[in-house]
Amino acid sequence: MNFITKKFQELTIDELYQILQLRSEVFVVEQDCVYQDVDGKDLKSLHIYGTKNDKIIAYTRIFKAGDYFKNASIGRVVVAANERKYGFGHDLIKASIKAVKTHFNADKITISAQVYLKKFYESHGFVKIGEEYLEDGIPHIRMDRG
Repeated sequence: MNFITKKFQELTIDELYQILQLRSEVFVVEQDCVYQDVDGKDLKSLHIYGTKNDKIIAYTRIFKAGDYFKNASIGRVVVAANERKYGFGHDLIKASIKAVKTHFNADKITISAQVYLKKFYESHGFVKIGEEYLEDGIPHIRMDRG
């Protein structure tokens, strides 16, 4: 899968719609979590997405150091439910780490990870930092890489 990286202002209306739809499908509907997904942070992040048959099926947003955490960061990591069995999540994280290095010249990355994905992120070099906490009613942990 090829991944595309764009600034918010470069996204087409269709791309933005598909991104918000995917995030809503997973984070609001599938995870049964009512929260404010459109949080204003999209404006200052870079958006990374992968498509299949002209449909966005994988997405993250990345931030330079200081825009979200002290370190550069990756967030809103999502793959469409029917596409998870193909390993696209691993491809997406690899592409996101590479984009952080390429666009922000940063090796240190912080994420706020859902606890059940701890082993997934550890497989990409992230290490748990601190204790578990609730974010939007879902157990999370801070994880750092680099």
